[in-house]
Amino acid sequence: MSFHPRMDYTPARFHASARALPEPGEAFAYTPENQARFDANVTRYPPDQRKSAILYAVYLAQGQQGYLTGAAMQHVAQQIGCTAAEVEDVVSYYTMFFTRPVGTYVLNVCRTLSCALLGAERVTEELSRVLGIRPGETDPTGTFTLLEVECLGACDRAPVVMVNDDWHERLAPEQVEQFAEALRTRGVASLSGCHLRKEGGPDHLRQGYGGPPKPSAEAEGPPLRRS
Repeated sequence: MSFHPRMDYTPARFHASARALPEPGEAFAYTPENQARFDANVTRYPPDQRKSAILYAVYLAQGQQGYLTGAAMQHVAQQIGCTAAEVEDVVSYYTMFFTRPVGTYVLNVCRTLSCALLGAERVTEELSRVLGIRPGETDPTGTFTLLEVECLGACDRAPVVMVNDDWHERLAPEQVEQFAEALRTRGVASLSGCHLRKEGGPDHLRQGYGGPPKPSAEAEGPPLRRS
């Protein structure tokens, strides 16, 4: 006699792992330039804390190859002096690392509260329509990969899109078609960049892509009265 409920373990779906192994890839090694960058960076850490340089080492590998294969992770592990599993732990944790090929431009649309309230969902819908892909997909030309991500830390400039390592602020849904075409023709030079890095620059850049105009005095309303 048993007080435990009968469980159906066939098929063994309860024990199946959803982990996808990284693509093995071809033999990988840093270019001489990247090796010199790594060697300079790793000296910033004590020898017994060399693993602190994993993030930088992985960035170098992805920047060189475009995404991270098993061979690239193995090379990083050899450089750091750790296991490939430890490198994969880092790669699988952060959303900015890719284990499959991605487009030339990876569009990360912030979907957290401030961006969501100001139309991020519509921005994603328009990007899907214009590019012909859904979030998580790459277009047939290999130009764009579309992703939705959590807070990018620019809540006062929403909606925000991170393109590779660059930045674009206040992208309205009706500007998406122009935004995509500008990326195709001008690349990241067409992006607004972060307003905190463009102090004193052209106002239209600080305002975003064509950006909303600065409010007039009438729009801002009368000044507050002091009691």
